[in-house]
Amino acid sequence: ELEDLQKYVDTLIVIPNQNLFRIANEKTTFADAFQLADNVLHIGIRGVTDLMIMPGLINLDFADIETVMSEMGKAMIGTGEAEGEDRAISAAEAAISNPLLDNVSMKGAQGILINITGGGDMTLFEVDAAANRVREEVDENANIIFGATFDQAMEGRVRVSVL
Repeated sequence: ELEDLQKYVDTLIVIPNQNLFRIANEKTTFADAFQLADNVLHIGIRGVTDLMIMPGLINLDFADIETVMSEMGKAMIGTGEAEGEDRAISAAEAAISNPLLDNVSMKGAQGILINITGGGDMTLFEVDAAANRVREEVDENANIIFGATFDQAMEGRVRVSVL
């Protein structure tokens, strides 16, 4: 049972199988549906680990991440990626509205990790806009750990990951 597991972990991310229908269509195979869920988790966790290992504007260490994740309880994870004029805000909004997660909202969150990744063309104002859009969703006294990293493969795009 999830309740039993919750007793032994600091952070628990649950993706109900039923929610796969929200991102699948009639042609999505059984294996592909679970691959989609795995990708959401992989990209979200990678966003967190990138904060420690990728070159960035603002890097974090393990202690920063541990601060937010210890005793987090039920957590949500989301990643959004966008390009174009309002790419930072669009990516942030996609990250905070993950269709795979059930009954887990950022509203009232007491701790959050935000990673914003972009190519060399990512601007200071974009980083600020994306971070502020995510901040609007959480408790005003929340412990927010924020980082921004560069990835040349992301040229023209911005990715926002939240946990």
